[in-house]
Amino acid sequence: MSKIIWILLLFAISLMANNSQIAILNDNINRLDTTLKGNIWLIKYANYNTYQNLLLELQQAQNQLNDKNKSTQNSDEINSRVASLKEQIELLKEYEKSPFQSMLAVPEIEEEYKITNPIAIIGGFSYLKRLKGEKAEYYSRLAQLEVAIDILSKKQNLLQEIYDINKTTINYTNLVEINRTLGEFNIAKEIATTTFGVYQARLDEAISRATDSLTSQIKETLTIFFTIIIVILIGFLLKFTAKRYVTDNQKFYTINKFINVINFTIIIFILLFAYIENVSYMVTILGFASAGLAIAMKDMFMSLLGWSVIIFGGTFHVGDRIRVRYQNGDYVGDIIDISLLRMTIYEDITLTTYKLNRRSGRIIFIPNNYIFTELIANYTHSGMKTVWDGIDIMLSFDSNHKKAMHIIKNIARKYSKGYTDIAKQQMNKLRDQYNIKNTNVEPRIFSFFEPYGINISVWYMNNSYGTLALRSTISAEIIEALNAESDIKIAYPTQTLFMGRHTGKIEQQLELDKENLD
Repeated sequence: MSKIIWILLLFAISLMANNSQIAILNDNINRLDTTLKGNIWLIKYANYNTYQNLLLELQQAQNQLNDKNKSTQNSDEINSRVASLKEQIELLKEYEKSPFQSMLAVPEIEEEYKITNPIAIIGGFSYLKRLKGEKAEYYSRLAQLEVAIDILSKKQNLLQEIYDINKTTINYTNLVEINRTLGEFNIAKEIATTTFGVYQARLDEAISRATDSLTSQIKETLTIFFTIIIVILIGFLLKFTAKRYVTDNQKFYTINKFINVINFTIIIFILLFAYIENVSYMVTILGFASAGLAIAMKDMFMSLLGWSVIIFGGTFHVGDRIRVRYQNGDYVGDIIDISLLRMTIYEDITLTTYKLNRRSGRIIFIPNNYIFTELIANYTHSGMKTVWDGIDIMLSFDSNHKKAMHIIKNIARKYSKGYTDIAKQQMNKLRDQYNIKNTNVEPRIFSFFEPYGINISVWYMNNSYGTLALRSTISAEIIEALNAESDIKIAYPTQTLFMGRHTGKIEQQLELDKENLD
Protein backbone atom coordinates (compact mmCIF):
# COMPACT_ATOMS: atom_id res chain seq x y z
CA MET A 1 0.00 0.00 0.00
CA SER A 2 2.71 2.43 0.89
CA LYS A 3 4.46 1.56 -2.36
CA ILE A 4 1.43 2.59 -4.38
CA ILE A 5 1.25 5.82 -2.45
CA TRP A 6 4.86 6.54 -3.21
CA ILE A 7 4.26 5.85 -6.87
CA LEU A 8 1.28 8.18 -6.96
CA LEU A 9 3.25 10.82 -5.08
CA LEU A 10 6.12 10.62 -7.54
CA PHE A 11 3.68 10.76 -10.45
CA ALA A 12 2.06 13.86 -9.01
CA ILE A 13 5.39 15.52 -8.43
CA SER A 14 6.47 14.64 -11.99
CA LEU A 15 3.17 15.95 -13.36
CA MET A 16 3.57 19.20 -11.46
CA ALA A 17 7.13 19.59 -12.76
CA ASN A 18 5.98 18.95 -16.34
CA ASN A 19 3.12 21.42 -16.01
CA SER A 20 5.52 24.04 -14.64
CA GLN A 21 7.94 23.45 -17.51
CA ILE A 22 5.12 23.60 -20.05
CA ALA A 23 3.95 26.88 -18.54
CA ILE A 24 7.45 28.31 -18.94
CA LEU A 25 7.58 27.12 -22.55
CA ASN A 26 4.16 28.65 -23.28
CA ASP A 27 5.34 31.97 -21.85
CA ASN A 28 8.30 31.90 -24.20
CA ILE A 29 5.96 31.09 -27.10
CA ASN A 30 3.73 34.05 -26.18
CA ARG A 31 6.72 36.36 -26.18
CA LEU A 32 7.71 35.08 -29.61
CA ASP A 33 4.16 35.65 -30.87
CA THR A 34 4.30 39.22 -29.54
CA THR A 35 7.53 39.78 -31.49
CA LEU A 36 5.90 38.45 -34.67
CA LYS A 37 2.79 40.54 -34.21
CA GLY A 38 3.89 43.34 -36.58
CA ASN A 39 5.65 41.18 -39.17
CA ILE A 40 4.07 41.79 -42.61
CA TRP A 41 4.73 38.21 -43.74
CA LEU A 42 2.92 36.73 -40.71
CA ILE A 43 0.05 39.18 -41.20
CA LYS A 44 -0.47 38.12 -44.82
CA TYR A 45 -0.12 34.46 -43.93
CA ALA A 46 -2.61 34.82 -41.08
CA ASN A 47 -5.07 36.57 -43.43
CA TYR A 48 -4.62 33.75 -45.92
CA ASN A 49 -5.38 31.15 -43.23
CA THR A 50 -8.38 33.18 -42.09
CA TYR A 51 -9.66 33.23 -45.68
CA GLN A 52 -9.28 29.45 -45.99
CA ASN A 53 -11.00 28.89 -42.62
CA LEU A 54 -13.88 31.14 -43.69
CA LEU A 55 -14.27 29.12 -46.88
CA LEU A 56 -14.40 25.93 -44.83
CA GLU A 57 -17.00 27.40 -42.44
CA LEU A 58 -19.06 28.62 -45.41
CA GLN A 59 -19.02 25.13 -46.94
CA GLN A 60 -20.13 23.61 -43.66
CA ALA A 61 -22.90 26.19 -43.24
CA GLN A 62 -24.14 25.59 -46.80
CA ASN A 63 -24.16 21.82 -46.15
CA GLN A 64 -26.23 22.38 -43.04
CA LEU A 65 -28.59 24.60 -45.02
CA ASN A 66 -29.13 21.79 -47.54
CA ASP A 67 -30.14 19.41 -44.75
CA LYS A 68 -33.97 19.23 -45.01
CA ASN A 69 -34.35 17.89 -41.51
CA LYS A 70 -33.46 21.34 -40.05
CA SER A 71 -36.25 23.50 -38.69
CA THR A 72 -37.23 26.86 -40.21
CA GLN A 73 -35.75 28.72 -37.25
CA ASN A 74 -32.38 27.01 -37.66
CA SER A 75 -32.50 27.74 -41.40
CA ASP A 76 -32.83 31.48 -40.73
CA GLU A 77 -29.83 31.40 -38.42
CA ILE A 78 -27.75 29.49 -40.96
CA ASN A 79 -28.77 31.90 -43.77
CA SER A 80 -27.66 34.82 -41.63
CA ARG A 81 -24.35 33.12 -40.91
CA VAL A 82 -23.84 32.33 -44.60
CA ALA A 83 -24.40 35.98 -45.53
CA SER A 84 -21.95 37.12 -42.85
CA LEU A 85 -19.32 34.63 -44.00
CA LYS A 86 -19.69 35.75 -47.63
CA GLU A 87 -19.14 39.39 -46.61
CA GLN A 88 -15.97 38.49 -44.69
CA ILE A 89 -14.70 36.37 -47.59
CA GLU A 90 -15.29 39.27 -50.00
CA LEU A 91 -13.23 41.57 -47.77
CA LEU A 92 -10.34 39.08 -47.81
CA LYS A 93 -10.63 38.34 -51.53
CA GLU A 94 -7.01 39.42 -52.21
CA TYR A 95 -5.76 36.56 -50.00
CA GLU A 96 -7.46 33.91 -52.11
CA LYS A 97 -4.23 32.74 -53.73
CA SER A 98 -0.71 32.33 -52.40
CA PRO A 99 -0.15 34.47 -49.31
CA PHE A 100 3.26 35.59 -50.52
CA GLN A 101 2.47 36.28 -54.17
CA SER A 102 2.45 40.05 -53.86
CA MET A 103 5.37 40.04 -51.42
CA LEU A 104 7.57 37.95 -53.72
CA ALA A 105 6.74 39.91 -56.87
CA VAL A 106 9.48 42.39 -57.77
CA PRO A 107 8.44 45.84 -59.08
CA GLU A 108 9.06 46.78 -62.67
CA ILE A 109 12.21 48.82 -63.07
CA GLU A 110 11.30 52.32 -64.22
CA GLU A 111 12.34 53.27 -67.73
CA GLU A 112 15.75 54.89 -67.79
CA TYR A 113 15.56 58.63 -67.23
CA LYS A 114 17.39 60.66 -69.84
CA ILE A 115 19.60 63.39 -68.35
CA THR A 116 20.54 65.65 -71.26
CA ASN A 117 20.37 69.15 -69.77
CA PRO A 118 20.87 70.94 -66.43
CA ILE A 119 17.14 71.05 -65.74
CA ALA A 120 16.99 67.25 -65.96
CA ILE A 121 19.55 66.93 -63.15
CA ILE A 122 16.83 67.42 -60.54
CA GLY A 123 14.76 64.71 -62.20
CA GLY A 124 17.85 62.49 -62.26
CA PHE A 125 18.29 62.76 -58.50
CA SER A 126 14.62 61.88 -58.02
CA TYR A 127 14.98 58.90 -60.37
CA LEU A 128 17.98 57.57 -58.42
CA LYS A 129 16.14 58.10 -55.15
CA ARG A 130 13.17 56.07 -56.41
CA LEU A 131 15.38 53.19 -57.60
CA LYS A 132 17.29 53.04 -54.32
CA GLY A 133 14.05 53.27 -52.40
CA GLU A 134 12.57 50.32 -54.31
CA LYS A 135 15.73 48.30 -53.65
CA ALA A 136 15.72 49.16 -49.96
CA GLU A 137 12.01 48.32 -49.67
CA TYR A 138 12.42 44.87 -51.23
CA TYR A 139 15.51 44.20 -49.10
CA SER A 140 13.52 45.22 -46.03
CA ARG A 141 10.78 42.72 -46.91
CA LEU A 142 13.41 40.01 -47.33
CA ALA A 143 14.96 40.89 -43.96
CA GLN A 144 11.53 40.68 -42.31
CA LEU A 145 11.06 37.25 -43.86
CA GLU A 146 14.35 36.02 -42.38
CA VAL A 147 13.38 37.39 -38.98
CA ALA A 148 10.03 35.63 -39.20
CA ILE A 149 11.70 32.32 -40.14
CA ASP A 150 14.15 32.64 -37.25
CA ILE A 151 11.36 33.29 -34.72
CA LEU A 152 9.20 30.50 -36.19
CA SER A 153 12.15 28.10 -35.84
CA LYS A 154 12.45 29.03 -32.17
CA LYS A 155 8.70 28.56 -31.76
CA GLN A 156 8.94 25.16 -33.45
CA ASN A 157 11.59 24.03 -30.98
CA LEU A 158 9.47 25.15 -28.04
CA LEU A 159 6.39 23.33 -29.38
CA GLN A 160 8.51 20.24 -29.94
CA GLU A 161 9.61 20.35 -26.31
CA ILE A 162 6.00 20.74 -25.18
CA TYR A 163 4.99 17.75 -27.30
CA ASP A 164 7.85 15.65 -25.96
CA ILE A 165 6.67 16.42 -22.43
CA ASN A 166 2.95 16.01 -23.08
CA LYS A 167 2.01 14.05 -26.22
CA THR A 168 -1.53 15.30 -26.56
CA THR A 169 -3.57 15.79 -29.71
CA ILE A 170 -3.59 19.56 -29.29
CA ASN A 171 0.18 19.72 -28.89
CA TYR A 172 0.61 17.47 -31.93
CA THR A 173 -1.72 19.67 -33.99
CA ASN A 174 0.20 22.78 -32.96
CA LEU A 175 3.48 21.11 -33.89
CA VAL A 176 2.17 20.02 -37.30
CA GLU A 177 0.81 23.53 -37.95
CA ILE A 178 4.11 25.25 -37.08
CA ASN A 179 6.03 22.75 -39.23
CA ARG A 180 3.73 23.46 -42.17
CA THR A 181 4.02 27.23 -41.66
CA LEU A 182 7.79 27.08 -41.34
CA GLY A 183 8.02 24.98 -44.49
CA GLU A 184 6.02 27.46 -46.51
CA PHE A 185 8.11 30.34 -45.16
CA ASN A 186 11.35 28.53 -46.11
CA ILE A 187 10.04 27.99 -49.64
CA ALA A 188 9.11 31.68 -49.83
CA LYS A 189 12.62 32.57 -48.67
CA GLU A 190 14.24 30.48 -51.38
CA ILE A 191 12.07 32.10 -54.05
CA ALA A 192 12.60 35.59 -52.63
CA THR A 193 16.37 35.11 -52.44
CA THR A 194 16.60 33.98 -56.06
CA THR A 195 14.21 36.68 -57.29
CA PHE A 196 15.96 39.41 -55.33
CA GLY A 197 19.31 38.36 -56.75
CA VAL A 198 18.11 38.83 -60.31
CA TYR A 199 16.20 42.02 -59.43
CA GLN A 200 19.18 43.46 -57.58
CA ALA A 201 21.49 42.87 -60.53
CA ARG A 202 19.11 44.67 -62.93
CA LEU A 203 18.50 47.45 -60.41
CA ASP A 204 22.20 47.96 -59.71
CA GLU A 205 22.82 48.21 -63.45
CA ALA A 206 20.08 50.87 -63.83
CA ILE A 207 21.41 52.79 -60.83
CA SER A 208 24.95 52.64 -62.21
CA ARG A 209 23.86 53.98 -65.62
CA ALA A 210 21.80 56.76 -64.04
CA THR A 211 24.65 57.69 -61.71
CA ASP A 212 27.13 57.87 -64.59
CA SER A 213 24.73 59.95 -66.70
CA LEU A 214 24.02 62.28 -63.77
CA THR A 215 27.71 62.68 -62.95
CA SER A 216 28.54 63.38 -66.59
CA GLN A 217 25.77 65.98 -66.90
CA ILE A 218 26.84 67.71 -63.67
CA LYS A 219 30.42 67.92 -64.91
CA GLU A 220 29.24 69.23 -68.29
CA THR A 221 26.97 71.80 -66.65
CA LEU A 222 29.74 72.99 -64.35
CA THR A 223 32.10 73.24 -67.31
CA ILE A 224 29.60 75.30 -69.31
CA PHE A 225 28.80 77.43 -66.27
CA PHE A 226 32.44 78.27 -65.58
CA THR A 227 33.04 78.86 -69.29
CA ILE A 228 30.21 81.40 -69.35
CA ILE A 229 31.55 82.99 -66.16
CA ILE A 230 34.97 83.30 -67.80
CA VAL A 231 33.39 84.90 -70.90
CA ILE A 232 31.51 87.39 -68.71
CA LEU A 233 34.65 88.17 -66.69
CA ILE A 234 36.59 88.77 -69.90
CA GLY A 235 33.79 91.12 -71.01
CA PHE A 236 34.01 93.04 -67.73
CA LEU A 237 37.79 93.20 -68.07
CA LEU A 238 37.48 94.59 -71.60
CA LYS A 239 34.92 97.15 -70.42
CA PHE A 240 37.20 98.18 -67.56
CA THR A 241 40.13 98.54 -69.92
CA ALA A 242 38.06 100.56 -72.39
CA LYS A 243 36.75 102.84 -69.66
CA ARG A 244 40.29 103.45 -68.46
CA TYR A 245 41.86 104.24 -71.82
CA VAL A 246 38.97 105.59 -73.90
CA THR A 247 38.17 109.13 -72.80
CA ASP A 248 35.48 109.88 -75.35
CA ASN A 249 32.08 108.97 -73.89
CA GLN A 250 30.51 108.27 -77.26
CA LYS A 251 33.28 105.88 -78.25
CA PHE A 252 33.11 104.16 -74.90
CA TYR A 253 29.35 103.80 -75.31
CA THR A 254 29.84 102.15 -78.71
CA ILE A 255 32.59 99.84 -77.42
CA ASN A 256 30.48 98.88 -74.40
CA LYS A 257 27.54 97.94 -76.63
CA PHE A 258 29.82 95.96 -78.93
CA ILE A 259 31.28 93.99 -76.02
CA ASN A 260 27.77 93.20 -74.74
CA VAL A 261 26.70 91.90 -78.15
CA ILE A 262 29.84 89.78 -78.51
CA ASN A 263 29.41 88.32 -75.00
CA PHE A 264 25.77 87.48 -75.62
CA THR A 265 26.55 85.88 -78.98
CA ILE A 266 29.35 83.74 -77.54
CA ILE A 267 27.15 82.55 -74.67
CA ILE A 268 24.33 81.64 -77.09
CA PHE A 269 26.74 79.62 -79.24
CA ILE A 270 28.15 77.85 -76.17
CA LEU A 271 24.67 76.77 -75.08
CA LEU A 272 23.70 75.92 -78.66
CA PHE A 273 26.60 73.59 -79.34
CA ALA A 274 26.44 72.08 -75.85
CA TYR A 275 22.80 70.97 -75.79
CA ILE A 276 21.77 70.54 -79.42
CA GLU A 277 22.98 67.27 -80.92
CA ASN A 278 22.47 68.06 -84.61
CA VAL A 279 22.95 71.80 -85.07
CA SER A 280 23.05 71.75 -88.86
CA TYR A 281 19.79 69.82 -89.08
CA MET A 282 18.11 72.23 -86.68
CA VAL A 283 19.36 75.26 -88.60
CA THR A 284 18.04 73.82 -91.87
CA ILE A 285 14.60 73.09 -90.40
CA LEU A 286 14.41 76.53 -88.80
CA GLY A 287 15.43 78.15 -92.09
CA PHE A 288 12.64 76.49 -94.05
CA ALA A 289 10.13 77.09 -91.27
CA SER A 290 11.05 80.77 -90.99
CA ALA A 291 10.77 81.23 -94.75
CA GLY A 292 7.34 79.63 -94.79
CA LEU A 293 6.10 81.69 -91.87
CA ALA A 294 7.51 84.88 -93.36
CA ILE A 295 5.50 84.30 -96.54
CA ALA A 296 2.26 82.91 -95.12
CA MET A 297 2.00 84.92 -91.90
CA LYS A 298 4.13 87.99 -92.34
CA ASP A 299 2.46 90.15 -89.69
CA MET A 300 2.38 87.37 -87.10
CA PHE A 301 5.99 86.47 -87.78
CA MET A 302 7.04 90.08 -87.48
CA SER A 303 5.08 90.37 -84.21
CA LEU A 304 6.94 87.35 -82.83
CA LEU A 305 10.20 88.91 -83.93
CA GLY A 306 9.11 92.19 -82.35
CA TRP A 307 8.38 90.35 -79.11
CA SER A 308 11.93 88.97 -79.14
CA VAL A 309 13.30 92.48 -79.67
CA ILE A 310 11.13 93.87 -76.86
CA ILE A 311 11.99 91.13 -74.38
CA PHE A 312 15.69 90.75 -75.07
CA GLY A 313 16.32 94.36 -76.06
CA GLY A 314 14.72 95.80 -72.95
CA THR A 315 13.10 98.64 -74.89
CA PHE A 316 9.74 98.28 -73.18
CA HIS A 317 8.63 96.72 -69.92
CA VAL A 318 5.31 96.16 -68.23
CA GLY A 319 4.44 99.35 -66.34
CA ASP A 320 6.18 101.73 -68.78
CA ARG A 321 4.24 104.73 -70.05
CA ILE A 322 4.41 105.00 -73.83
CA ARG A 323 2.98 107.03 -76.68
CA VAL A 324 2.07 105.32 -79.93
CA ARG A 325 1.56 107.20 -83.16
CA TYR A 326 -0.64 105.46 -85.71
CA GLN A 327 -2.26 107.05 -88.78
CA ASN A 328 -1.71 110.60 -87.49
CA GLY A 329 -3.25 109.71 -84.11
CA ASP A 330 -1.49 109.59 -80.74
CA TYR A 331 -2.33 107.19 -77.91
CA VAL A 332 -0.73 107.51 -74.47
CA GLY A 333 -1.01 104.90 -71.74
CA ASP A 334 0.70 102.39 -69.46
CA ILE A 335 1.78 98.94 -70.62
CA ILE A 336 -0.17 96.32 -68.65
CA ASP A 337 0.82 93.22 -70.61
CA ILE A 338 3.34 92.07 -73.22
CA SER A 339 2.35 88.87 -75.04
CA LEU A 340 3.87 87.07 -78.00
CA LEU A 341 1.83 89.06 -80.53
CA ARG A 342 0.91 92.37 -78.92
CA MET A 343 1.36 94.90 -76.17
CA THR A 344 -1.65 95.98 -74.13
CA ILE A 345 -1.80 99.54 -72.77
CA TYR A 346 -4.30 101.29 -70.53
CA GLU A 347 -5.00 104.82 -71.77
CA ASP A 348 -4.70 107.47 -69.04
CA ILE A 349 -5.80 111.13 -68.85
CA THR A 350 -2.88 113.04 -70.35
CA LEU A 351 -2.22 116.23 -72.27
CA THR A 352 -2.77 114.22 -75.45
CA THR A 353 -6.22 113.07 -74.37
CA TYR A 354 -7.00 116.62 -73.18
CA LYS A 355 -6.08 118.34 -76.44
CA LEU A 356 -6.62 115.69 -79.12
CA ASN A 357 -8.59 112.59 -78.20
CA ARG A 358 -11.03 114.03 -75.66
CA ARG A 359 -11.54 110.55 -74.25
CA SER A 360 -9.54 108.13 -72.10
CA GLY A 361 -9.68 104.92 -70.10
CA ARG A 362 -9.56 102.67 -73.16
CA ILE A 363 -7.67 99.38 -73.46
CA ILE A 364 -5.51 99.62 -76.57
CA PHE A 365 -3.82 96.65 -78.26
CA ILE A 366 -0.62 97.36 -80.17
CA PRO A 367 0.88 94.63 -82.42
CA ASN A 368 4.52 93.99 -81.61
CA ASN A 369 5.55 94.57 -85.23
CA TYR A 370 4.70 98.28 -84.77
CA ILE A 371 8.11 98.80 -83.20
CA PHE A 372 9.55 98.38 -86.72
CA THR A 373 7.05 100.60 -88.57
CA GLU A 374 5.51 103.14 -86.17
CA LEU A 375 6.85 105.70 -83.72
CA ILE A 376 6.63 104.51 -80.13
CA ALA A 377 7.95 106.85 -77.41
CA ASN A 378 8.80 105.48 -73.94
CA TYR A 379 8.27 108.03 -71.14
CA THR A 380 9.76 105.79 -68.43
CA HIS A 381 12.59 103.85 -70.10
CA SER A 382 15.34 102.53 -67.80
CA GLY A 383 13.45 103.53 -64.67
CA MET A 384 12.87 107.17 -65.65
CA LYS A 385 9.97 108.68 -63.72
CA THR A 386 10.13 112.25 -64.99
CA VAL A 387 9.69 114.09 -68.30
CA TRP A 388 10.14 117.66 -69.47
CA ASP A 389 6.88 119.63 -69.54
CA GLY A 390 6.39 123.19 -70.74
CA ILE A 391 3.97 126.12 -70.42
CA ASP A 392 3.79 129.13 -72.79
CA ILE A 393 2.61 132.61 -71.69
CA MET A 394 2.17 135.47 -74.18
CA LEU A 395 2.95 138.97 -72.83
CA SER A 396 2.37 142.35 -74.44
CA PHE A 397 5.34 144.24 -75.89
CA ASP A 398 5.19 146.91 -73.21
CA SER A 399 5.37 144.37 -70.36
CA ASN A 400 8.39 143.95 -68.14
CA HIS A 401 9.27 140.56 -69.63
CA LYS A 402 12.50 140.13 -67.62
CA LYS A 403 10.55 140.49 -64.38
CA ALA A 404 7.93 138.10 -65.67
CA MET A 405 10.56 135.51 -66.59
CA HIS A 406 12.01 135.72 -63.07
CA ILE A 407 8.59 135.22 -61.48
CA ILE A 408 7.62 132.35 -63.77
CA LYS A 409 10.93 130.52 -63.32
CA ASN A 410 10.71 130.76 -59.52
CA ILE A 411 7.19 129.34 -59.56
CA ALA A 412 8.26 126.46 -61.82
CA ARG A 413 11.33 125.78 -59.64
CA LYS A 414 9.24 125.80 -56.46
CA TYR A 415 6.60 123.30 -57.57
CA SER A 416 8.88 120.99 -59.59
CA LYS A 417 11.72 120.73 -57.06
CA GLY A 418 10.79 117.17 -55.98
CA TYR A 419 10.75 115.89 -59.54
CA THR A 420 13.95 117.78 -60.33
CA ASP A 421 15.77 115.97 -57.52
CA ILE A 422 14.45 112.62 -58.75
CA ALA A 423 15.55 113.44 -62.30
CA LYS A 424 19.09 114.27 -61.12
CA GLN A 425 19.46 110.84 -59.51
CA GLN A 426 18.06 109.07 -62.57
CA MET A 427 20.29 110.98 -64.97
CA ASN A 428 23.35 110.04 -62.94
CA LYS A 429 22.39 106.39 -63.32
CA LEU A 430 21.67 106.69 -67.02
CA ARG A 431 24.96 108.44 -67.68
CA ASP A 432 26.78 105.11 -67.28
CA GLN A 433 24.38 103.33 -69.62
CA TYR A 434 23.76 105.92 -72.33
CA ASN A 435 25.78 108.65 -73.96
CA ILE A 436 23.82 111.63 -72.64
CA LYS A 437 25.37 114.99 -73.46
CA ASN A 438 23.23 117.34 -71.38
CA THR A 439 22.26 116.15 -67.92
CA ASN A 440 20.96 119.50 -66.64
CA VAL A 441 17.41 119.02 -65.27
CA GLU A 442 16.87 122.42 -63.63
CA PRO A 443 13.86 124.47 -64.87
CA ARG A 444 14.57 126.38 -68.07
CA ILE A 445 12.88 129.51 -69.40
CA PHE A 446 13.01 131.16 -72.82
CA SER A 447 11.56 134.27 -74.44
CA PHE A 448 10.66 134.60 -78.11
CA PHE A 449 9.58 137.51 -80.25
CA GLU A 450 6.18 136.81 -81.77
CA PRO A 451 4.02 139.01 -84.09
CA TYR A 452 1.56 139.90 -81.32
CA GLY A 453 3.71 139.81 -78.21
CA ILE A 454 6.57 138.21 -76.29
CA ASN A 455 6.16 134.46 -75.74
CA ILE A 456 7.59 133.20 -72.43
CA SER A 457 8.21 129.43 -72.49
CA VAL A 458 9.09 127.69 -69.19
CA TRP A 459 10.15 124.04 -68.98
CA TYR A 460 10.41 121.90 -65.84
CA MET A 461 10.57 118.29 -64.70
CA ASN A 462 7.19 116.63 -64.21
CA ASN A 463 5.81 113.23 -63.23
CA SER A 464 5.85 110.85 -66.22
CA TYR A 465 2.59 109.29 -65.12
CA GLY A 466 0.68 112.51 -64.38
CA THR A 467 1.74 115.80 -65.95
CA LEU A 468 -1.64 117.53 -65.93
CA ALA A 469 -1.87 117.97 -62.15
CA LEU A 470 1.40 119.90 -61.80
CA ARG A 471 0.79 121.80 -65.05
CA SER A 472 -2.59 122.95 -63.71
CA THR A 473 -1.08 124.05 -60.39
CA ILE A 474 1.81 125.98 -61.98
CA SER A 475 -0.49 127.61 -64.56
CA ALA A 476 -2.82 128.90 -61.87
CA GLU A 477 0.08 130.25 -59.81
CA ILE A 478 1.60 132.03 -62.83
CA ILE A 479 -1.68 133.73 -63.76
CA GLU A 480 -2.23 134.89 -60.20
CA ALA A 481 1.35 136.19 -59.85
CA LEU A 482 1.36 138.05 -63.19
CA ASN A 483 -2.04 139.65 -62.63
CA ALA A 484 -0.69 141.06 -59.37
CA GLU A 485 2.00 143.00 -61.27
CA SER A 486 0.99 146.34 -62.84
CA ASP A 487 3.81 146.36 -65.38
CA ILE A 488 3.05 142.92 -66.74
CA LYS A 489 0.15 142.28 -69.07
CA ILE A 490 -0.92 138.97 -70.56
CA ALA A 491 -1.50 139.35 -74.29
CA TYR A 492 -4.28 137.70 -76.21
CA PRO A 493 -5.75 138.15 -79.73
CA THR A 494 -7.94 141.30 -80.15
CA GLN A 495 -9.98 142.92 -82.95
CA THR A 496 -11.09 146.52 -83.68
CA LEU A 497 -14.39 147.10 -85.49
CA PHE A 498 -15.23 150.37 -87.38
CA MET A 499 -18.97 151.07 -87.58
CA GLY A 500 -19.54 153.74 -90.40
CA ARG A 501 -17.40 156.82 -91.48
CA HIS A 502 -15.49 158.73 -88.88
CA THR A 503 -14.26 162.33 -89.59
CA GLY A 504 -11.32 163.25 -87.52
CA LYS A 505 -8.78 166.08 -87.28
CA ILE A 506 -6.86 164.87 -90.31
CA GLU A 507 -9.88 165.05 -92.63
CA GLN A 508 -10.82 168.55 -91.37
CA GLN A 509 -7.27 169.82 -91.97
CA LEU A 510 -7.32 168.45 -95.53
CA GLU A 511 -10.58 170.34 -96.29
CA LEU A 512 -9.11 173.63 -94.94
CA ASP A 513 -5.99 173.24 -97.06
CA LYS A 514 -8.18 172.72 -100.10
CA GLU A 515 -10.16 175.93 -99.45
CA ASN A 516 -6.94 177.97 -99.06
CA LEU A 517 -5.64 176.71 -102.35
CA ASP A 518 -8.81 177.77 -104.07
